[in-house]
This record gives sequence, structure tokens and C-alpha cells, in this order.
Amino acid sequence: MIYYIAILSTIIFSSILITILKTEQKLKKAKEKKSPEYDSSDFVDITTIIPDILLEIRYYSTYNFVGERIEGYKEPLALMTKEAANALKEVSKYLYEKGYLIKIYDSYRPQRAVDFFVKWTKNDDIKMKKYFYPDLEKKDIIPGGYVASKSGHSKGSTVDLTLFDMNKGKEIDMGGTFDFFGEISHPDYLNITDEQKQNRQFLIDSMRKFGFEVIDTEWWHFYLKNQPFPNTYFDFEVSRESLKQNKESGNFWLYFFSYFGIFIIGFLVGLGIFYLKITKNKDEKLLN
Repeated sequence: MIYYIAILSTIIFSSILITILKTEQKLKKAKEKKSPEYDSSDFVDITTIIPDILLEIRYYSTYNFVGERIEGYKEPLALMTKEAANALKEVSKYLYEKGYLIKIYDSYRPQRAVDFFVKWTKNDDIKMKKYFYPDLEKKDIIPGGYVASKSGHSKGSTVDLTLFDMNKGKEIDMGGTFDFFGEISHPDYLNITDEQKQNRQFLIDSMRKFGFEVIDTEWWHFYLKNQPFPNTYFDFEVSRESLKQNKESGNFWLYFFSYFGIFIIGFLVGLGIFYLKITKNKDEKLLN
């Protein structure tokens, strides 16, 4: 009996050691394959942080200045860094008490989507011109600063949004529409009504209160001032799978129990066969 216990202990100890080594090897390979721009470990789906937030992800739809779904948007999700999402949660709580919900048009944007925009500016497609840039020639979109080769959205802590008035059951009037290419989109544009100016300022003040800042060309565009990745332009897809894959690739215990589980199953099967063999031998001896 002691002999069998010793063998069993040796097998279990060796298997645990082998499992740890294989797990560490797997994690090392996963880390080597993952470059910084594909690391989504600090990102979250904003709806898991702010359940009552409204989404209208324009680049997943065809209602945007291009007129088609944008490359890299696999699902109509709003992904953000944890830091930005938690800051936006505080904004949401503050606004909710005043009767408003946040509505997001876009947040994290893959670099491939930005590249798609730049490529689009070089073709002759103008089907959405009358909706988004009626007073602008397409050749002037890049020189005018409306599209660039790099975007703050790709850093993961920038969000495009507006406010939804719960009492009126509609968005508040900002005096201009999301993604309109023109001076009317500037936060300090003067040729709008006093109410529209006040609405813009209310949104800006609410966002600034919790660490966000608006840019000077788009009233809807805010970035977290103390963003965690100021120099990284991420390029993983907008999808739940992107977050899931990253979580799996960095989880030591996931790999450990996967490998160890396979060993346990094999061990139990082998032990069962061994037990049946011993039982059979005992039965044969009794018969003899």
C-alpha cells in the first residue's frame, strides 16, 4: 500500500510541476505575440460600468459621414479604458440626478478605422455629403482637420456623446449634429440660440467636473485629461471577443486548470481501469 501511495504522490507532484511549466510557457508565448496596440486588458464595455447609458454607435451603422459600416467595428459597443469608464460613471451619476442620461456615438476607435477614414477621403464617394459636409469639398476634409491619420479615440479614453432629457424623452438641442464638418460644431460657435449655447456649456461643465476636456472643434468630443495611454494607438476590433481573447491570454489560472484538468481526467480514467483490473484478478482468484 505504501508503495502505491508513493507512486501516486510522485505522479501528482510531477504533473502539477509540469502543468505550471506548461502554463508559464503558454503565457510567455501569448505575451510575445501581443504588441501593445492589441492589448485590451485595461478596456471595458461601458455598459458593464454604466448600465443605463444609451448607445448609438454610428460607425457600426451606415448613418455616418462615410455611409457604410466602418472597418474594425464588429459590434455596436462602446469600449473605453477602465479609468475613463469610471470617470464617465461619475459624470453619469451626476447627470442622472438632474434628469439626464448620457448617449454615446463613439468611444474607442481602432487605428484601422482611422486608416479607413483617410483612405475614404481619397476616393470620389460623396453620397453622405449633403448630411455631414454640405459646405465642404471632400478634398478639403483632411486639410481642414476633420479627418487625420491619428485620433485620440484610438488611445481609449475619448468619447463622443450628447445628453438625453428623461423628462422630455429626447436628446437636448445642441444646435448642431454629431460629426457635422463645419464651424457650427465648434463648442464656442455663437450663431446659435441661447438655449443651445447653454446646453453645450452644461455638457462641457458636467464633463470637466470629473476630469474630461472638450476639444475646440467638436462640442461632442471629450477626452480624459489624465488618460492612461497618451502615446498608444490601439488597433484591436470593437467586439466582446477582443476583450474575451485578451482576458484568456493573460489568465494564469485559466491555463493551469485547463492543463491540470486534462491530467486529472486521464488519471481518473487510468485509475478506473487499474481498479477494474485488480477487481477482475481478485474475482478470478476467488473462482479458482
